[in-house]
Amino acid sequence: MDNADEKVVAVILVAGPSKGTRFRPLSFNTPEPLFPLAGQPMVHHHISACKKIPNLVQVFLIGYYEEREFALYCSSVSNELKVPVRYLKEDKPHGSAGSLYYFRDRIMEETPSHIFLLNFDVCCNFPLAEMLEAHKAYGGIGTLLVIKVSAESASQFGELVADPTSQEVLHYTEKPETFVSDLINCGIYVFTPNIFSVIQEVYRLREEKDFVRLDQDILSPLAGKKQLYTYETSEFWEQIKTPGMSIKCSALYLYQFRSTSPHLLASGDGNRSASVVGDVYVHPSARVHPTAKIGPNVSISANVRIAPGVRLKNCIVLDDVEIMENAVVVNAIVGWKSSLGRWSRVQADGDYDTKLGITILGESVIVEDEVVVINSIVLPNKVLNLSMQEEIIL
Repeated sequence: MDNADEKVVAVILVAGPSKGTRFRPLSFNTPEPLFPLAGQPMVHHHISACKKIPNLVQVFLIGYYEEREFALYCSSVSNELKVPVRYLKEDKPHGSAGSLYYFRDRIMEETPSHIFLLNFDVCCNFPLAEMLEAHKAYGGIGTLLVIKVSAESASQFGELVADPTSQEVLHYTEKPETFVSDLINCGIYVFTPNIFSVIQEVYRLREEKDFVRLDQDILSPLAGKKQLYTYETSEFWEQIKTPGMSIKCSALYLYQFRSTSPHLLASGDGNRSASVVGDVYVHPSARVHPTAKIGPNVSISANVRIAPGVRLKNCIVLDDVEIMENAVVVNAIVGWKSSLGRWSRVQADGDYDTKLGITILGESVIVEDEVVVINSIVLPNKVLNLSMQEEIIL
């Protein structure tokens, strides 16, 4: 098949509401894949990257959220990026390989030569075109994006051993109890359509007919058979396992905007517009007073109102929030329609890996004047009139 005849489709696995429990209280409002990082829904970064793949014809989002939760987004992103994006709802969870197989007829409608598979909860620079070129040269069924990490953190992920010359995957194990390798699976793949035959064979041999995992059931058995290869990235990569990680990933995407989308980054010197430090995104509809100081790593969503003297740093401020005079927000996520009173402080120590390392306010939380909230999580619709530290307010 020559390049002119090649077609590529991309599949993004978005899981479902049960997966979203780890993202509470933010997932009460919006499916986790649509939570904004650097001012754009989480999966928007994936789809924007897919758009750059040569000969891309279609993007599918597969999950078990209700269709209405993705309908508006799929319509708007299809128009914005000029690529068809469709949501396919599973009747129940089928596993990462099972969901691909469940919709195999839809995925193969355009007879693609290559299929990308991406997990929604990873954050990276998505070197997809480069992966595809490497994959074609290898000649296998699949190529995995991989990255080297510290030996201490490797066991949280799928570890693999690859041939240093051919890049073939020789051994693959998911979250091993003992150290295997510092090379881990990034949750981003490109396959030929032959992957469906491999999944079909797993179904044929198993009693459990409707749940097939990509890692344990497909990748591990294929290792060492000259079918799987690796493409190693030296750029950033993170998995978004907690709400706190969204602040870290927002920072990575904002930094990437310097080279990919500089028009999305705010600027200001404190005269006619707010003083901006480092990488900051401000939605065009937000109103920010010129005496406010914002950044680094701040994302401000639609219809936010920021009063004089406010200081924002390392935070995500969601739609329709009002932050009053001289309030301070550091290492925090401020939920939709919330209100922070004068001289209030919402802050945390900024440890992304601990439960209370980032302060999170759910939707419609009111923090009254001069109240200080430190290292806490507050569920929606609460009024805080007393200061608190290291608390979870249910």
